[in-house]
Amino acid sequence: MINKVGKIMLYVDNQDEAVDFWTKKIGFIVISDENNGQGMRWIEIAPRDAGTSIVLHNKELIAKMSPELNLGTPSLIFFAENLEQLHSDFSNKNIIVGEIVNMPSGRVFNFADSEENYFAVMEKM
Repeated sequence: MINKVGKIMLYVDNQDEAVDFWTKKIGFIVISDENNGQGMRWIEIAPRDAGTSIVLHNKELIAKMSPELNLGTPSLIFFAENLEQLHSDFSNKNIIVGEIVNMPSGRVFNFADSEENYFAVMEKM
């Protein structure tokens, strides 16, 4: 039985720009940055003390290695405690953000990374 989400694969056009976005603007940390010496680079990022991490892969390289894979952006929802403050922080960092909306499961807003992939943040107390 699966009991935990371990890592989420995120395929990006520019790994260095993606790392800058997720670390400098969102506040994640780099857990590891590995390179096999043959062009395959694996960068693992996550919020501090998170149980699940995101691995940034080079989309073009993965497409060549495994053309059958779906390289689309996964639909991710992150949790935050102070949604208004986070929304304001993201806006002040020139991150594209949507309005805070009320959903049946709670308040949420979306944001875009540097490649215009959209993600959501939901308020969790």
